[in-house]
Amino acid sequence: MSVIVLAGGTSRRFGSDKLAALLSDGRSVLDHCLSGMPSGWPVVVVGPSRVVPPAVVARVRFVRESPVGGGPLAGVAAGLSQVSGDVVCVAAGDVPRAGKMLPSLVAALEADPSVDGAVLSDGEGQPNPLIAAYRVNALRGAMPSAPANLPARTLLSLSHALVRPETEVHDIDTPADLEGAERPE
Repeated sequence: MSVIVLAGGTSRRFGSDKLAALLSDGRSVLDHCLSGMPSGWPVVVVGPSRVVPPAVVARVRFVRESPVGGGPLAGVAAGLSQVSGDVVCVAAGDVPRAGKMLPSLVAALEADPSVDGAVLSDGEGQPNPLIAAYRVNALRGAMPSAPANLPARTLLSLSHALVRPETEVHDIDTPADLEGAERPE
C-alpha cells in the first residue's frame, strides 16, 4: 500500500504557503498530514522538497508534477509513476487528518471487487477524488496522456464507492479553514 500526497498547489486563496501554516501545536498542515499516514505505508509527496517529521522521513520521497503547477491530476500522474502494488491512496496535503480516512477507504475498495476506487464524500455526499483509494491498474488506465490542468474530478470516471468520513474532515484553503481545523474531533 502506498500513498500519494499532493503538495504542489499555489495556495492562492490562502495567501501564503498553506502547507507550511502552523496549527496550534506548532506543527505545519503538511506535517500533520504526513504524520497521520498509516504506519509503514510508503508516501510519495508530489511537490517541492521540504523538511518532514523525523517519524516519517524514511518512508517519504518527493517528486514533481509535469509541468510544475499542472494541477492535482498531473500530481496524481507523477505520484502514480512512483508506486507499485495493487492499491494506492491519494491524499490532499492540505487535509491534516487525511491519513485517518485511508484505512477505511482501502477496506471499502477491497470489500467491493466491482469498483475501481473508494472515494471519501463530504457532508453533502459530494465525492472528493483527492481523498481516495484506487486500484493502481484502473487508475493508470484512466489517466489522460496529458493530465496537466485537467480537473481532478476526471478520476470520478472510474467506478467507485462513496465512503462517508468517520470524523469531520477539513481541508485548508483559507485562513478561516485553518481556524476550523483546530476544532477537536
